[in-house]
Amino acid sequence: MTGHRPTLDLDAVEAIDFHVHAERADDGHESLPAAHMAASAKYFRTTGGRAPGIDEIAEVYRARRLAAVLFTVDSESVTGHPPIPNEHVAAAAARHPDVFVPFASVDPHRGPAGVALARRLVAEHGVRGFKFHPSLQGFAPDDRMAYPLYETIAELGVPALFHSGQTGIGAGMPGGAGIRLGYSNPMLLDGVAADLPELTVVLAHPSFPWQDEALAVATHKANVYIDLSGWAPKYFPPQLVTYANGPLRHKVLFGTDYPLISPDRWLAEFAELPVKDEVRPLILKHNALRVLGLAPT
Repeated sequence: MTGHRPTLDLDAVEAIDFHVHAERADDGHESLPAAHMAASAKYFRTTGGRAPGIDEIAEVYRARRLAAVLFTVDSESVTGHPPIPNEHVAAAAARHPDVFVPFASVDPHRGPAGVALARRLVAEHGVRGFKFHPSLQGFAPDDRMAYPLYETIAELGVPALFHSGQTGIGAGMPGGAGIRLGYSNPMLLDGVAADLPELTVVLAHPSFPWQDEALAVATHKANVYIDLSGWAPKYFPPQLVTYANGPLRHKVLFGTDYPLISPDRWLAEFAELPVKDEVRPLILKHNALRVLGLAPT
């Protein structure tokens, strides 16, 4: 699989979902402990199964002429639960290169071994970005412990996608399963973006309860973007829609958080928002192409 790169047909793909979870491997292993998965499904009122197989996800997106950024989350140092291997996600992208853009997840607590892993995943497995979940992984994004990994990702020229705001994982469990929401305040990434202007940072989700902070950071830092996953569009705060229509029209990305929110629901509700006609294709496809380095030259 050395040197593999996704081969999306950019003309055939109508939109790119920047936020899709691989939550069940081919052998049945799930990405999170069962209690965490159940809490998340309950929080999102998810129906139809919390953890579809990766090949099943590919069929869902292929049938809709959509592409998907696919990843798992490495939180083993905190949860004790082994993640779905990044190599497994990359292999799925190799099976479905018309659908998937593979991202990886490397826990910053892995230190130098994590840095080496990140390099190998890009060089040998075609990974095109990295996903972080600070609350689940138990670290503050501006902790200098994570900087060697960030610097490597910036050097490799791929984006870093960070969960921000509330999380359904652990919701309603005693103590929220020990998960600290404060680690996902987008203001913690303002300093990272300032220190590493060559690092492309994507703030995942409308960042409840810190939406205004996320808008401020994305407006101020040229290297910061926002994906719209994790919320049904009918619940988007009005200021998010206003900024997406205006100053952030080139910096906002379509994302669902599938399987928690289906692309059908997201796209149907997005169609009802007062988004300008000229802005819709930017959000649905073209901004993502630029962030992923796939835009035609």
